[in-house]
Amino acid sequence: MPAFITFGRILFAVLFLYSGASKLFGIQATADVIAAKLTIPAIAAPYTQQIETFVGMPFMQLLAIVVGGFEILAGLMIAVNVLARFFALLLIVYVCVVTFYFHDFWNQPAPDNLRTLIDALKNLSLIGALFIIAGYGRGPRRDDPAYGDV
Repeated sequence: MPAFITFGRILFAVLFLYSGASKLFGIQATADVIAAKLTIPAIAAPYTQQIETFVGMPFMQLLAIVVGGFEILAGLMIAVNVLARFFALLLIVYVCVVTFYFHDFWNQPAPDNLRTLIDALKNLSLIGALFIIAGYGRGPRRDDPAYGDV
């Protein structure tokens, strides 16, 4: 059973590794998608301008880099089973936010929203898998009963 779980973690992490890498290889395209869906609130605009001045790049590009790096880091940590619960919980929040902002099928007309609805349902299943990883963690220790032995 542990070999299947390890293999499953690695296969699950491939999605986040690929997604993060594609965001980093297409930073401007990712920044454009984020800018189209996400607006900075007026109260946070002065802070984002300070960040832009400090790093010397537009905030949406910086956000694209941070998001891509986070996906790669979280995918690697889940694949190698280091702090897997922590990163699974962070990814739950991340996938919920992404689903709300980028897969808003409720704002689209009926024939066009099918693809977005399917993507939102896929994200819902990812959230379910992340809850399993968060609940299962590193797995049983030698003196604990195995997962199925309860």
